[in-house]
Amino acid sequence: MIISHKHKFIFVKTRKTAGTSLEIALSKICGKDDIITPISEDDEQSRRSFANISAQNFRMPMSQYTREDYAKLFFRGKPKSFYNHMTCAEIKANVPKEVWDSYYKFTIERNPFDKVVSLYYYRGADKKFASIYDFLKNGGLKGFNSFDIYAIDGVVAVDHIYRYENIRDLCSTLTQDLKLDSELTMPEKKAKSSTRKVKNYKDLLDEKSIELIKLIFAREIKLFGYAY
Repeated sequence: MIISHKHKFIFVKTRKTAGTSLEIALSKICGKDDIITPISEDDEQSRRSFANISAQNFRMPMSQYTREDYAKLFFRGKPKSFYNHMTCAEIKANVPKEVWDSYYKFTIERNPFDKVVSLYYYRGADKKFASIYDFLKNGGLKGFNSFDIYAIDGVVAVDHIYRYENIRDLCSTLTQDLKLDSELTMPEKKAKSSTRKVKNYKDLLDEKSIELIKLIFAREIKLFGYAY
């Protein structure tokens, strides 16, 4: 997740949508006062190599602490922070109103059938479950619904949702939409891109899995008109 005061945007990061690759690309144009949340150490190394920057300014000032936040700090040693995959509701609650209202807020969404297969291999579930349906019915998608990241009280809270399916054109599109002086570029190696074995989701999903995905991702399917 990134809050760029330099370019006045908020990037809301969803799961399995090339979010880390885009986050690394956006980090390269960030200023010293921008908020960039931590990612895995391997990805941080990629970010330092590509963008010459790392996670920064993600700790929240103690003036924003609630009693619960102080308790977490005291008992768990956990300071209040902006974090990876933070929801719009949480971001809105922790930035000034003028920032939330005026900055360009955006995210990425992906065909849920394709996204589920990507997650299945990313988590190594093909080695742990007899089938993708077993993975799904045993809670494999718990906490994975991106709609709840970019919506508040069931209403989309970002200004624009880009489609993963148009990822090749995303840098050019964002260069225009963010009014950047130079072309945004992605790192050559996609983050977390080497785990998937079956490329076409139709070669893996059975009827029971398809129906379960339709149920779980009904809001995304309705919003974007995604189909199997």
